[in-house]
Amino acid sequence: MKQLLDAYYRLLQALITVLMFVLIIPVSMQIFSRYTGGLIPRYIWTEEIARFCFIWIVMIGAMIGVRDGTHFDLDLLPRTVSPKVEGAFRLFVHFAMLLASAIFLIYGWSFARFGALQYSEIAGLPMLTIYIAWPLAGATMVLFLLEKFIEDVRILKGQIPPPRHEIPKAE
Repeated sequence: MKQLLDAYYRLLQALITVLMFVLIIPVSMQIFSRYTGGLIPRYIWTEEIARFCFIWIVMIGAMIGVRDGTHFDLDLLPRTVSPKVEGAFRLFVHFAMLLASAIFLIYGWSFARFGALQYSEIAGLPMLTIYIAWPLAGATMVLFLLEKFIEDVRILKGQIPPPRHEIPKAE
């Protein structure tokens, strides 16, 4: 299972890289059309494609952030020297993240079904191509969090040490 999640994770990394390069094209076209005085026509579809790319970049970035543990994080729970307490804290945080991921999955599915009935105004693309990002992100985050739960249980059992979190030093 770990190999399958690793392959999926690498696919997400490749997709976000490709989308970043694709995003450059319509944004560059918008910039050049504004400053060339009519040499390059002002395309309307570029704004819509840029928005679609940006939404997917954000959602894929959130998925990757959950797997990496680089998502937005608040240190509300105190640091402890006990691996078991640290494992319990991690389990609590990952459970809270699982609830948020379930919201993305459940309500995102309704959102995607709603989007399946619509088309974008300019490019005529089905809005499902955008709206499906929410339930897909929720499902992916649930998968990655289940992997984290297994790690948390192993920390609680004392089988592995908790990962070290370095606190950045002020300069």
